[in-house]
Formats: sequence, C-alpha cells, structure tokens
Amino acid sequence: MSDETNEEITTKEEFQEALAYAATVQQETADVAGVQIAETPNDTFGDVLADWWRRIKVGDLGSLPIIVGLLIIFVIFYTLQPLFFSPRNFVNLLLQMAGITTIAIGVVFVLLIGEIDLSIGYVSAVAAVTSVLLLRLDGPALPWPAAIGIALLAVILIGFLQGWIITRTGAHSFVVTLAGLLVWSGVVLIMTTVYSTAGTIVIQDETVIGIANDYLPAMWGWALWAVTNVVFIYSRIARYRALQRQNLATGPVSLLILQILFVAAITGGAVWYANQDRGVPVVFIIVLFFLLFWTLIADRTRFGRYVYAVGGNQEAARRAGIDVNRIRVSVFMITSFMAGVGGIILASRLRSVDTATGGGNLMLNAIAAAVIGGTSLFGGVGFVMSALLGGLIIASVENGMGLLGLPSGVKFVVNGLVLLAAVLIDALSRRRRESSGIV
Repeated sequence: MSDETNEEITTKEEFQEALAYAATVQQETADVAGVQIAETPNDTFGDVLADWWRRIKVGDLGSLPIIVGLLIIFVIFYTLQPLFFSPRNFVNLLLQMAGITTIAIGVVFVLLIGEIDLSIGYVSAVAAVTSVLLLRLDGPALPWPAAIGIALLAVILIGFLQGWIITRTGAHSFVVTLAGLLVWSGVVLIMTTVYSTAGTIVIQDETVIGIANDYLPAMWGWALWAVTNVVFIYSRIARYRALQRQNLATGPVSLLILQILFVAAITGGAVWYANQDRGVPVVFIIVLFFLLFWTLIADRTRFGRYVYAVGGNQEAARRAGIDVNRIRVSVFMITSFMAGVGGIILASRLRSVDTATGGGNLMLNAIAAAVIGGTSLFGGVGFVMSALLGGLIIASVENGMGLLGLPSGVKFVVNGLVLLAAVLIDALSRRRRESSGIV
C-alpha cells in the first residue's frame, strides 16, 4: 500500500477519533442534572443510578458539585438573612445574574477550545458605550435596533481582530486579550470623557432601559414557562430517538420522564415565585434565547462538534481536516458578541454608562461563572448551560453578601475561594478520570 494511501487512512482514523471524542463529551456533559445515560439501552432506573455512582467514584462528577454548592450557599445565606429567599430578592437575583450569564455563555466557547479571553469586560463596555452614544447623537438619534446592531457589529470585529492576531502570530490568547483589556479600557475612557466631562452618560431610550427594567405580566410569565418546557421536551425526545436510531444507549423512559418533570417543576416554581413580586424580568427572555440558541449550535451542529474536537485535541483535529484557525477565530467572535450583549444588558440595568463600565470584577465573575458551572479550563469539556448554573452561583454569592452588608474586601476573598474550589474540583476530577482511563 502506498504512503499516500496510508496517510489517507490515518487521517480518516484521526478524523473519526476527533469527532467521536467530541460526540462523547457532548453526550456526557449535556445533562445539567448530572445524571449520566446508562451503558446499555435496556438498563433499568436502578442500573442508571448504579452507573452514575460508579462515574462519581472515578471522578466523573457531572453537575453534582454545582448542585451541592448551590444548596450550601442557599442554606448559609437563608440562615444568616431570611430576606435572601424573599420573592423580591429572588427577582433581584434573576436581574443580577442576567448580564454575567450572558457574557459567560461566550466564555464557555472560548474555554472549550482551551483558550482564554481577558478582554471581555471592556469589550462589553465598548458595546454598551457605543450603543448609548449612537442613541444620543446630536440631532435625530439612531433607532435603538440600529444603535444596538452597530455596537454588536463593532465588538464582533474586535473578536475577529483578536482571534486573527492569535491564530496568525501564534501568540498566546492570554497575552493578546490582556493587551486587549488595556486597549479597550482606554477606548471606553476616551469615548465617555470626550462626550461627557462628568464621565457619565444617561440612557434616554425607554426601550433600551426597559431591557433590564421591565417585567412580564403573570400570564406572559407562564407562557414563557410553557414555551421553554416545550422546547426542552422536544430536545430531549429528539435526542432519545436519535440514540435509538443509532442503536446507542438511551437509558429507561422513566429517567427521561423524571428529567422533564424535574425541569418543569423547577422552572414553574421560579415563575410562580417571581409572580409574587414584580414578575419574571423581560431580560430573562434574552438570556433563555441565547442559552437555547448556543446550546443548539454546540450540541447539534458540525461547528459545535468541531469546537469540542479542537478543544479535545487540536493537532488531531488539524490532521483530520478541520480548519482549526477558522474555528478559533469564530469562537473569539462569538465570545466578543456575547460580551457585547451582556454589556448592553448591564448598561440597561444601571440606566447609564460611565468611565468605570466594564471594570471591577465583571471579567473575573464571567470567567468564574463558566468555570464554576462545569466548563473545564483544559478545553474540550463543558456545556453552554454551565453559564446559567455558574451565573446563578456567582449572583447568589454576590447577592447574599450584599444583603449581609459585607465589605468589598470580604466579597473578593469569598469569590476567589469559590473560584479556587471550582478549579481544584475540575483538576482533581480530571486526574481521577485520567487514572481510570475515562479521559
């Protein structure tokens, strides 16, 4: 057999290996409840639990640490401050997590390919300040869709530029995006101070303000719950049937029904509790849309499989014919786009932008949300929904410490310890999986 033929066969084998790895990771991480599918199609519910426990013992923790962490956080803050569980504070919590969660969705993608983006805080600020300035142009202001569209296009170009520099020069994403952090923070400072000597620009468009300050009537809140659950049920049943057609493990139907009922109960309880106060925030529709959209992209498209493949083994993906540089640049564009959306949400919530927009601990919280939610820093492992789970933890900790009136120094210490715990759990569980031959 000729060398060319041997090389072709090797390439095909590597291609199949890369895609198989991506498919395995997606199947194992898509279940936000942390319950894994059994190894044989006809296993009973008891067999599924036994298989789940076996995976726990070898380090495949799924979302168990997140669930346990949330329970601990809720118990601690409720014990120290009962107002933590009040309907009003619950709605405030939804508002607080919206911006961070949106930015964290983009962070999930960049972590999946084993990269990092330190510029997301000030990239989000570029989008926020740009949109606000376009709404306040001397003379007739731009319509809000045009202003937001131009602002998001600007940050997409920022993502393309940073991704292009990283892929073309071979520079590490840490260094390039750190430089971006400095550059875009300067751009934000220039934009705000040139327009306003006070450094604060108030949003005057009521629609943009309403993004993070309006609430759904009770009936529309329940309509959102119904639509969300219909989409979830459809996706789970479609996945179940797809596994059946491929003669792969599906697990018992009882497990599928239990997952559907669990999600319906949790989301229904959240809508009911929010309706006891102001109702479900309108901004949460945006958050859910992007969660569902990017989950679909990551789990059901070739691009999503390529992202996992690049993060799992970049060299194997390259040899398999995947345009690794194109995937990497696209991911940085996605990350910047989601940072821009999150920045506009945060600006809407504050009703203004200023020289400090995008600063503080925004970047750290967004990255921490993705990592705490279960996305690995080593690349190739994670799921988009982790942004929601991590955002909930970050917002809960921030909200609880705010209710207790803790100083900023204590808040930074606690957030740092929470992030460190998540990183250590990820590293230790990865080591356990490697020693057990799972990864």
